Amino acid sequence: MNFIKISNALLGLALFSTSFIMAQHPVINTPPEVSPMAMKPEMTEIWEPEVAVVTPAKKVGDAPSDAIILFNGSSMNQWVSQKDVTKAAAWKIVNNDYMEVVPDAGGIQTKMQFGDCQLHIEWSAPDEVVDGGQWRGNSGVFFQNRYELQVLDSYKNRTYSNGQAASIYKDHPPLVNAMKTPLEWNTYDVIYTAPRFKANGKIDAPARITVLHNGVLVQNNATINGLTLYTGLHNYPESHGEDVISLQEHGCKTQFRNIWIRRL
Repeated sequence: MNFIKISNALLGLALFSTSFIMAQHPVINTPPEVSPMAMKPEMTEIWEPEVAVVTPAKKVGDAPSDAIILFNGSSMNQWVSQKDVTKAAAWKIVNNDYMEVVPDAGGIQTKMQFGDCQLHIEWSAPDEVVDGGQWRGNSGVFFQNRYELQVLDSYKNRTYSNGQAASIYKDHPPLVNAMKTPLEWNTYDVIYTAPRFKANGKIDAPARITVLHNGVLVQNNATINGLTLYTGLHNYPESHGEDVISLQEHGCKTQFRNIWIRRL
């Protein structure tokens, strides 16, 4: 019994001494100026896990091998109506090439839900210019059905800067205006990082977005300040998980084609 007591006392003393020494001498995690042993090239090589192979498209802008095809001109079976998600999307397909917004039909949304993603989408304003400002080819790409990347014919069409093409609507203007003419197709290539929430539902890390408009960087890892609102400050009112990608109907015959997405 005495032996056990002595052993426990010695163990406690050792732990106390170690803690005291560590408290007096904080751990330094910076590398030494001189390595205690000679470095070899293989010491900084990472072999596992092996990087997965993705086959890129032969044509720039086409989908790589691991992409999910959301629209290729022939079918809208990846989309449903936002007015009634039990019904098919009510927009029309033209020439087995592109889809066109049908005014008053409502927006459309994907059947699948997404979080972090890479999205490619091509779009064009109506060929005939009949309006100006926010009524000229207006639509929008909504990530997680909440955060809007604006679609608008901003070719020689002045409007508020955080409402023009490639803006994060009512949040961030694009860095530059890279818009093509109404008779040409535009591309968005997007890297989107979904927001993260704490256990109590409060925002932990806001959503972020990088956008290339026609190959030009227009949003550089921009912070999305919250739910897209027409009136009022953007915010994160509640936590959420993955959700749909949606395309807005704004009364304009905006056109879309070659839409694909990769989960990140």
